[in-house]
Amino acid sequence: MEPEAAERFGRPRVLLAALYHPEYFPLPRFPLGISDVARAARSTLLGTVELADMQLGTTLDDLVAGLREGMPDILGVSATFGQYDLLSQLLDTAFALPSPPVIVAGGSLVARNERLLLERYPDLLVARAGGEATIEGLLAHWHGDLERERIPALGYNGVARGGGMTITRRHTAKPVARDMTADIFPELDLLPATFDHHGVAQLEASRGCTNFCSFCPRGHKGTWSGAAPDRLPWMLREMGQVFDRYPHVSRTLYLVDEEFIGRGEDAVDRALAVSQVLDEAGFAWESSCRVDQVVDPVQDTAWHEQRARMWRTLLDRGLRRMLFGVESGVDSVLERFNKETTGRQNALAIRTLSTLGVPTRFTYITFDHLMSLEELKATYAFQGRTDLLLAPQPELPVADIVAGVRDEAFVAEHSMGMALHNGVSYMLVSMECLIGAAYTRKAADAGLTGQVRPSMGRVDARFADWRIGVASGWAQCWVDRNFALDYTLKSLEKVLDGSRRDAVREARVVLKGAAFAVLGDMIRALDQYPLTGVSGEAIRDLTHHVGRLLEARIDRLRPRMTTAVEHVAGQLRGEHATTLSREHDRWATTTGWALINASDSCGT
Repeated sequence: MEPEAAERFGRPRVLLAALYHPEYFPLPRFPLGISDVARAARSTLLGTVELADMQLGTTLDDLVAGLREGMPDILGVSATFGQYDLLSQLLDTAFALPSPPVIVAGGSLVARNERLLLERYPDLLVARAGGEATIEGLLAHWHGDLERERIPALGYNGVARGGGMTITRRHTAKPVARDMTADIFPELDLLPATFDHHGVAQLEASRGCTNFCSFCPRGHKGTWSGAAPDRLPWMLREMGQVFDRYPHVSRTLYLVDEEFIGRGEDAVDRALAVSQVLDEAGFAWESSCRVDQVVDPVQDTAWHEQRARMWRTLLDRGLRRMLFGVESGVDSVLERFNKETTGRQNALAIRTLSTLGVPTRFTYITFDHLMSLEELKATYAFQGRTDLLLAPQPELPVADIVAGVRDEAFVAEHSMGMALHNGVSYMLVSMECLIGAAYTRKAADAGLTGQVRPSMGRVDARFADWRIGVASGWAQCWVDRNFALDYTLKSLEKVLDGSRRDAVREARVVLKGAAFAVLGDMIRALDQYPLTGVSGEAIRDLTHHVGRLLEARIDRLRPRMTTAVEHVAGQLRGEHATTLSREHDRWATTTGWALINASDSCGT
């Protein structure tokens, strides 16, 4: 091989690294972000690419040692919320080297903190979109084939136009007319290691979202693109060959699409075709989509019956569970969130899905900075409703279901008596004022925002109702104290089947019930304090009052959780049992209340 050809094929040496805090997320997920970028880089036939993921045994010290001993030409780092400490440590070390590599960072955390990072690290490059087009351009730039200014979707520091020494942030254009679905397939280097570490497999079938939720700062809002179903089989075959080597792993794929169904006249046909491809490849699957894919007030009865038939067919073709971003059952809150749904619409969708037998998860934002106590009480009431989760009716015609969920007599007959909070993925969630989100601007306009917190890509904010602020603070303490155990159970649920999976789900229901009880306790406490005329003494009194309530609830929860975990552990074996035992022991012996992403304790 000619030296020039060897140089182009062999250089640059690229290392793509994903950061991770195992103490918060004990079980891994297949790292789609760096795996997708790796495929794009290798498609150029320029250089060599290695991947390192801290989920899979690599430590920060390992990454640092690798930089010092076998320096890559290009270091790509993916960072998400909660990883700013790891990112800054790695960048500090890398830029302090005598001849640092070209360093490009991407991910949701980086996108929210681009300005801060470029100020702190003048030579850093920031990938401002998915990363695939950026890495392709960066490889060409390394070989001198492309000017830096033409690398797609890049943020960097440059000299201001007109010359002089002034340094300004510069942005290159996003890729023009690029098919987003060309980038959704990953390299599978790390899939075996993910299974070795008892993690789960992830894939994408679409990118983007059809909505403009006010709390979301992401740039692809309102932009959705779905891969053609006939592009999936080859990737599924490749992934299936890895699954074949791990027969104990549930043959389930987690499609991380924000909106699985999508939009357009062919949305139903495409969704059914994707499900057929997955089913024929032998996979069960889970994904996410919007409530208006189930119930849409502007559509007629025929539309709703077609959607009901679609959901039944998806079930027949391997759908194991679907996540819906309900976020609230209170109309004024939904309007503030710009969800473009209503409480009644959400209720009808939940009834329809449960009657059809679709296994669901719902996300729900319990606290937001602009809410009133009346809205919080209405939220509590909605989460406690027992007329939403109905018993499945697999033999009932879809026309009868579409009509029945709107008939209170039908609802009363088929109610399971189970409160909605049992189906909420994570309870007691508070709004985060993310940098760049429309909701954050609303909070700023109300004079509620404060310090920027780069570690989570968010802005501190007070609550319009100080009492709700106290409750939200304690709720986050409750969430964080229980998070690692709950996340462990949730992850186990993803890799198990049958009765073992059912037992894990029941253990999570115990945690959800305790969280709902905490919410009721807090609301009753808040009602004892006036909104106006607040004093420091009142704040301290309510803070201590709510803290005592949580202590009482955690004391009641311990024996119930121990019994639930013992029941689950009795059905597990090997590393799954070891992981659950370790996390439960850690949870059971924890005292006090502390936030995961803060150095101070709760209630201070």
